[in-house]
Amino acid sequence: MPPHDHGPPDKVSRTENEPVSTQFHADTGRRVKRGAVLAGAILLLGFLSVAVIRFFDARALASAKETQYSAPPAVDVVVARAAQQGQDLVLPGQTAAWFETTIYARVNGYVANWSVDIGDHVAKGQVLATIETPELDAELAASKAQLQASQAQAVARKAEAEFGKTTNERWRDSPKGVVSDQEREAKYADYKSAEARLYAAEAQVALDKSRVEQYRTLAEFKQVKAPFDGTITERKIDVGNLVTAGSASTTTPLYRISQTDPLRVFVDVPQASAGELMTAGVPAQIRASGSVAGTFAGKIARTSEAVNPQARTMRVEVDMPNASHALLPGMYVNVAFALRPRGLVEVPAAALVFRAQGAQVAVVDQSGKVRYNDALIARDNGALVELASGAQPGDRLVLNISSQIQPGQPVTVSNGGEAR
Repeated sequence: MPPHDHGPPDKVSRTENEPVSTQFHADTGRRVKRGAVLAGAILLLGFLSVAVIRFFDARALASAKETQYSAPPAVDVVVARAAQQGQDLVLPGQTAAWFETTIYARVNGYVANWSVDIGDHVAKGQVLATIETPELDAELAASKAQLQASQAQAVARKAEAEFGKTTNERWRDSPKGVVSDQEREAKYADYKSAEARLYAAEAQVALDKSRVEQYRTLAEFKQVKAPFDGTITERKIDVGNLVTAGSASTTTPLYRISQTDPLRVFVDVPQASAGELMTAGVPAQIRASGSVAGTFAGKIARTSEAVNPQARTMRVEVDMPNASHALLPGMYVNVAFALRPRGLVEVPAAALVFRAQGAQVAVVDQSGKVRYNDALIARDNGALVELASGAQPGDRLVLNISSQIQPGQPVTVSNGGEAR
């Protein structure tokens, strides 16, 4: 059998069967070294370039920071000016009735009827309720009877006195020897006794008359009447209630009445403004909110002329007309007083600096340097403050100055120093 013909060997077979050479070309090592040196040089050059760039950048940044720190800090300033307008001082207040009183019974008894209720407007002298007083009525009747008895007794004493007088005159004018001196003196004594009994009877009549008048006056209080024009704010009685005379803590009141036209408004003024509001007649504006929102005119009527040592305020009373009864006693209101300008220097509150030694202002002088002046606040209007000392009109004051800026340090005005 002929041998199997595998055909010509392929390239792979030939390569695997051929011997592999282990020798390098003579220029290979030299080329490798040259490439490594070139790569190292390139890397070194790149590193040096980055280092040089960073060095110059850091130097430029440091130079810029040094320039920035060495330059004067920029500040905003405002020009102080004289206050041209007065201040509206707005303070909280509370309304109160012109008159307000609690009505008690002046006699003992029970309520027969009442004719007015809460919210009713009454006139002075109007009957509010009627009290039945059986005990008082009996005492009045007894006093009248006693008066009649006393008057009758006085008539009898008067007759006795007149008889004693005529008897004494007859015995006194009798010829001597007809009557003895003792009898004459006895008749005189009888006359004087009768006269004294007459005086006593007349005094008893006067006493009984005063007692009758007392009970009659008390009887007038059976009708409870309004002491002034006003509005009934409370009713504490009903028909049949037993009432007791007096105003002790155990006594039940009958009514409470208040007069609301005009109306009083009480305001506590801080001591800083007390001196400007001590004069009666200063106009005031009462501002109410809520369902009765509106503005009402009034005037200062009186002040306490004393500062409360606890609150450091002075009590001021404002009187206002209230014919429409729009405001009621006990309401919270705002009261605005128009204070006159006092020629003070007006600056923003942001121009003040508060330190351990008190309030100060930072003034930028002509040379651009800062100095600190002690400031005395005369009026605090919130956003604006009026100074009694520390600044003059035209001074440039720094707003919101940094605590890092020291006295005498130069500054740069960033806003040109406009007046605000």
